Amino acid sequence: MSDATANQSLTTADGIPLKAALARAEARARRRAFLLVLPLLAFILITFVTPIAQMLHQSVYNEGFTMHTDVITGERTPIMTNVKEWFDENPVGTEPDEAAYAALAEDIRKLREVRAAGSAGTRINYERSGTRSMFTKANRSITGLEPPYKEAFIELDEEWGAPDLWQVMRDASTPYTVNFYLAAIDLKKSPDGGFEGVPDNRKVYVNLFQRTLFLSVLITFLTFVLGYPIAHLLATLPLRKSNLLMILVLLPFWTSLLVRTTSWIVLLQSEGVLNDALVGAGLLGDENRLPMMYNQIGTVVAMTHILLPFMVLPLYSVMRPINPSYVRAARSLGATSWTAFWRIYFPQTIPGIGAGALLVFILSVGYYITPALVGGASGQLISNLIAFHMQNSLNWSLAAALAALLLGGVLILYWLYDRLVGIDNLKLG
Repeated sequence: MSDATANQSLTTADGIPLKAALARAEARARRRAFLLVLPLLAFILITFVTPIAQMLHQSVYNEGFTMHTDVITGERTPIMTNVKEWFDENPVGTEPDEAAYAALAEDIRKLREVRAAGSAGTRINYERSGTRSMFTKANRSITGLEPPYKEAFIELDEEWGAPDLWQVMRDASTPYTVNFYLAAIDLKKSPDGGFEGVPDNRKVYVNLFQRTLFLSVLITFLTFVLGYPIAHLLATLPLRKSNLLMILVLLPFWTSLLVRTTSWIVLLQSEGVLNDALVGAGLLGDENRLPMMYNQIGTVVAMTHILLPFMVLPLYSVMRPINPSYVRAARSLGATSWTAFWRIYFPQTIPGIGAGALLVFILSVGYYITPALVGGASGQLISNLIAFHMQNSLNWSLAAALAALLLGGVLILYWLYDRLVGIDNLKLG
């Protein structure tokens, strides 16, 4: 009799076939395991996945031109419906005629009734500055406007005849749009429906993305240059001494980020400790103090100091288990100290280098507090502009689009790391 046949013939004390009993037990074990991790899955879904999904949706959705929500009653009222009908009936590039301006007049009367001229104008103002005041002015004057409406609107403000304004309103007539992503890369739609660059004096975001990428790479490189010898020293010292020095590496985690950042302001500002010391030593004249604060230098110095432990710890976790006899064996076989390090020791630390670099870079591109305090105009990163649109301009859709592009860049970096190093080799401690 085969083993399979024997297992099928075996039964439990209750008369249940052994194979079925094992399957049930395995299913119960899987259910228990799932129930154990269910709180963690729910936590990740609520605090991580859902906000990201909302951000991605907000980056392509803005109903400020199509729907008004009463802040007191919560009642939702469709607005700009007549203009939307005209857009639906006429292809892109059609010059607005008297019917278009008549539809606009009817919609502005509706805006006046529900007091939504400001919100509709704000939505258009996101893509064409100065239009909010046009909507509020038309809202105040609509009772006195009479046909022909085209002449009346242009007399009220000649910008009502601008083709690009009508293209923006056409795009805003549907709540779903890619225009915020276009704005995030310094592009906009032309009146004929194509794409064109924004004026040079409004090209902000691409330069800021480039600056963020450059400073993040520079900070990652500096933390590697400074952190590698520190981690090597910690890994090669006796355990008692390395644990003592490790306290100094971990000490910044026990100090407020705000305190560490403001400390660099005290050290690096024009009247700060470092400049005073250089002037006192005669190395600088009082009129030649170094500008090390409220610029990129301040951002790089402060962020390198703050993020250095995030490079040291992954390196240390990889270096500590490396057997020193490997390097000694290479030296005994005639290799120089440099060759033994480069050919034997360094390759074994690559997983730690990759993990530290990935961690520091991702933290750098999204850093907000330190650049805001010490960066000035030239040291700001893209995260500071995202915060500006969230808190000041209230253009949440553009902020979400910028954040989504930043998230996409990080995911591409993660994919490249997986392709080049392998995510299985990631070692964080």
